[in-house]
Amino acid sequence: MAEDKREYKLRCQLIGHEDDVRGLCIVGESTIATASRDGTVRVWNEKDQRFDLATTLRGHSSFVGCVAWIPPSDEMPAGGLVSGGMDTNVIVWKMDSTEPVSVLRGHDLQVTSVVIGNGGEIFSTSVDSTVRRWKKGGASEVLKGHRAPVQAAVILPDDVLVTGSTDTTIKYWKGSMFTKSLDAHTDTVRGLALMPNLGFLSASHDCTVKLWSYAGEQLLEMVGHTAIVYSVAGHLSGDVASGSDDGYCKIWRGGVCIQSLEHPGCVWDLQFLPNGDLVTACSDGVARVWTVDSSRYASSEEVAAFEASVSARKLQKKTVGGVKVSELPGLEALQTPGRSDGQSKIVREGDTAVAYSWNMKEYNWDKVGEVVEGPEDALGAKTLNGITYDYVFDVNIEDGEPTRKLPYNRGDNPYDTADRWLLNENLPMGYRQQIVDFILRNTGQQANSFMQLDDCFYDPYTGGNAYVPRQTSRPASKTASTYNLKHIPKTGITLFDTRTQTDGIFKKLTEFNTGSVALSSEEMERIQGMLQALKSTSHQSVFADADFEILTKKLFTWPVANLFPVLDFLRILVLDPQAANYFSRQKDVLLNLVKSAIQSPAPNANVFLSARAMVNCFRHECFQNWLLDSRSEIIDIFSQFSTSPVKNIRSGYAHLLLNYAVRVIGANDENAQLQVLSAAMEMTGPQEDDDINFLALQTIGSLVHSGLVKSVAKDLDIQSVADTAKKSKVSRIAEIGADLDYVLK
Repeated sequence: MAEDKREYKLRCQLIGHEDDVRGLCIVGESTIATASRDGTVRVWNEKDQRFDLATTLRGHSSFVGCVAWIPPSDEMPAGGLVSGGMDTNVIVWKMDSTEPVSVLRGHDLQVTSVVIGNGGEIFSTSVDSTVRRWKKGGASEVLKGHRAPVQAAVILPDDVLVTGSTDTTIKYWKGSMFTKSLDAHTDTVRGLALMPNLGFLSASHDCTVKLWSYAGEQLLEMVGHTAIVYSVAGHLSGDVASGSDDGYCKIWRGGVCIQSLEHPGCVWDLQFLPNGDLVTACSDGVARVWTVDSSRYASSEEVAAFEASVSARKLQKKTVGGVKVSELPGLEALQTPGRSDGQSKIVREGDTAVAYSWNMKEYNWDKVGEVVEGPEDALGAKTLNGITYDYVFDVNIEDGEPTRKLPYNRGDNPYDTADRWLLNENLPMGYRQQIVDFILRNTGQQANSFMQLDDCFYDPYTGGNAYVPRQTSRPASKTASTYNLKHIPKTGITLFDTRTQTDGIFKKLTEFNTGSVALSSEEMERIQGMLQALKSTSHQSVFADADFEILTKKLFTWPVANLFPVLDFLRILVLDPQAANYFSRQKDVLLNLVKSAIQSPAPNANVFLSARAMVNCFRHECFQNWLLDSRSEIIDIFSQFSTSPVKNIRSGYAHLLLNYAVRVIGANDENAQLQVLSAAMEMTGPQEDDDINFLALQTIGSLVHSGLVKSVAKDLDIQSVADTAKKSKVSRIAEIGADLDYVLK
């Protein structure tokens, strides 16, 4: 079968709302209705290749979040609409009138979705945790069963109502009777939609989209979004579309993301037109129509205007060193020669800030890498590893490398700071002058205020003391005698150090704190205090063994289905030196927890959070001997998930192997290196996600580079892995493939 290469492109934009477009529906064959935070419902009629505003409906007293089409009937020959909003009301409209037919009151909180039954009944869901089935005359029947806000609903062909909730379940209703419940996602079920002739789709705050049979059997999981997925839609062609807070509408075919349509904001809702065109609702107040039919593509002028709005949003959000990226000079600034070798300059490339260094020898600007953020970006955070600094800069040296923290105190000699930082980060000393210039520029200091101590500097790796011009930022010339490795060997460990979800962790712990294993109110207060302390990377450990024992003796014994917030808590906790010291003495307890948490059938969240917790154990020396001695058991535990369809699981395992590679190379242990090499090999090949493939290739390349397993690597035909990677259209995969090819030779 020939590959389906259809791609969606912009057809037109529906401009008229004054705030977020929160919901939409398709009316008949070619009319669109949109609901907005501006309090209105608007109807758009197709005219040629565009959609023109036909009617504005005003009746809600607050923002409108959902709208559904009522097909024509004897009572409504032209059909109608039903809308729901923050004002808790459900309003019924006729298509041929701007006045409400009826206002249905009964919900206590915001109405989140409205759907029409096959017999014309109206169903509404609400944050008040109920579903209402509205009868003629305005009376309603309350359907109760969910334990949290009900966020979405869909009607199946056999007139069964399916609802999704913040309680993470999907429930079935026949008439007013609850019939079945699915443990559907690891977080809020936010969107539901029919997948014609196959089943239905669900979208979740856990960043996934799932396909279910009508009976409730999970058929597919689609992973690719990096934030909450608010909406999902399916079409007879087999295409699936999903909208997310990450600003993308993703198109899926056969469970594979084949296209990502970037928007100037959150994609709240989306629907397919019968002809296959796609309509999206965005937080910038605009609805957009996308098509695969080239005869309906938007003009180049409209496409340019849309792309400009996407770029403008990125620029508005991004800063570096407290300066908006939009205010940085463009690439034209590089036309002016530098004044001295190593002088640095930050310019704007598209919507990113990129650092360049002047190369006096070749008389051009060398690209150093993207600058991620500066001292004003991290909400005023100026601490690192518990130490307070005047500045803490975040800099991304190159693709594939983690963001690095550069701390600095005003008045310190920037040359000394650069020397120490480069050694600690295992970076070439050729970066020295760029780092010095970066510090001076972003702190407003003058270079002549400090003494450059080149003659006093001693490089423990080379024994030299002279400044060596950087050479790694330029591609090697075709006639060069040496090859500059770009991505291997990996010299430092990776960590999952995100701490922004501590409130969410405590909320889940509170929700699950029931039954015979429930913690006392005093114990929950201690847990809350620990999470608050861990929220900041600058906290000083003040924990007692009794605090940790709440986990080992209570939380670790919770039911498997409720363990994921415990594991996320553990992921952050093991980064703390005092906690690491305690758990290094409780290694059997730690390993037994992981084993029980991921026993089949293991909840996806348990698996990837267990892997992340193990990855973070590599941070502290007290865990190192145990991690190396137990590597066979630990790797075997997670190897069963190497081909998991869930990206987060594969990512956790890939980072675990990469950390193991760094450690076993340092231990000079050939058998251990072979074991990690073999495990990483299983993760190479055609990957839906380039990030996972890159991590696996970086693990393999680092091990081969060390030399101990090079001959075995050749026997394993890793050369073919390198050759395949070199052909990739993704630049960093091609680059690391070239790196691997070089070290194999």
